[in-house]
Amino acid sequence: MTSEDFLGKIDRSLKALDRHRDLNAFIYADPEEISAAAESYAAGLDDKVGLLVEKTIGIKDNINVAGMPTTCASHILDDYQSPFDATVIKNIKEADGFIFGKTNMDQFAMGSSNEHSYYGVAKNPVDLTRVPGGSSGGSAAAVKAGIVDIALGSETGGSVRQPASFCGVVGLKPTYGRVSRYGLVAFASSFDQIGPFGRTVSDVAALTRIIAGHDPNDSTTVDIPVPEYLEDPINSVSDWTIGVPKQYFAEGLEPDVRAGIKSVIQWLEEQGATLVDIDVPHAEYSIATYYILTTAEASSNLARFDGMRYGLREEDSGLEETYLNTRSEGFGEEVKRRIMLGTYVLSAGYYEAYYSKAQKVRRLIKSDFDSAFKQVDVLLSPTSPTTAFEIGAKVEDPLSMYLSDIYTVSANLSGTPAMNLPVGEDSSGLPIGLQIMAKPFAEETIFQLGHYIEQNWT
Repeated sequence: MTSEDFLGKIDRSLKALDRHRDLNAFIYADPEEISAAAESYAAGLDDKVGLLVEKTIGIKDNINVAGMPTTCASHILDDYQSPFDATVIKNIKEADGFIFGKTNMDQFAMGSSNEHSYYGVAKNPVDLTRVPGGSSGGSAAAVKAGIVDIALGSETGGSVRQPASFCGVVGLKPTYGRVSRYGLVAFASSFDQIGPFGRTVSDVAALTRIIAGHDPNDSTTVDIPVPEYLEDPINSVSDWTIGVPKQYFAEGLEPDVRAGIKSVIQWLEEQGATLVDIDVPHAEYSIATYYILTTAEASSNLARFDGMRYGLREEDSGLEETYLNTRSEGFGEEVKRRIMLGTYVLSAGYYEAYYSKAQKVRRLIKSDFDSAFKQVDVLLSPTSPTTAFEIGAKVEDPLSMYLSDIYTVSANLSGTPAMNLPVGEDSSGLPIGLQIMAKPFAEETIFQLGHYIEQNWT
């Protein structure tokens, strides 16, 4: 690609951004700054040889990019600009990726619909009356609409895979510890993981290759080699053993979604794969366990936003009143709900009954998955029990919204990698997503099967 070709590509992206303003996919994407950055980038294009050269990338607005806002879609960080790059951003820049802007999200990554953003609801490019999913809805929408080639989101309980499913794109939650969280604003530190979106498995594999790896700034990253993903794609699944967890096909799964996922699984069996019914007996406790543990961690992590060090400050006559007013005005309703829930489960008299018990159940859930992956190469399930729902349909019913993550949270509780792959549409033309899960640090296995299905399934 010549410099002129690249500038033409950026011009088309800016036109797409303008054409899709109704999506509200971006919190920060300044056309003048993008054009100026593109001119500078194009001037040195001949010297760029990185894996992400010429790729345009959207970044979820809870990941720090030096000189850009990091608002977490919250009023409490309305005027905050990051002074440093997150490790994943540093890696992207070193791989010659072009950062286009910061994408919309649920405040502090707390939500499953992108309706909890201070900067307005993001919409689904497939149907503007529908949510794009959350909390990384802006990233999924921006990729689906063709505004950017690829994007980064973050995952705590399905916030990459569920919007990828709703919008009909590929989205990966890497193994916990595979990708650095340095520079990611924390929601629940033992769950959070940065993950990529793309229109193809190969694009997601390439971005994963760049952002993965040990980071001295994040002690939870694991120092093991990162493969050259998809270097050796598979041409057959005849020697694959595929697990089908029965708890993921129970009551509450929409008929169209059930039929769509079952048809892919049946097709894989016809291609020679061996199917095994898998029991994950503690899956029924995953939602309750997840919302106890993550709200507890959120209560702790979000204590730093007090109006003293950065972000919004609502001054008053005393320190306590300033804290109270800043947090009351700065945080949205869903964030405040989760902080209060987390404070409750950590409080004296309730810690053992809730938090401590949930930690024990988390270990049981992880054990279920460890046992499953001794029997099979991958697990297949729906990503979400429904396709994209209408804007406003669940916003007044938090429990119904939380159940949107019923098939995704187990991978976060267990730390295993999982990916959404688009595999068709329901009767209304809305995307259906297949979830592929594998044992920890087996992202290559997920990419191989995902690429095979993508290339051969029709």
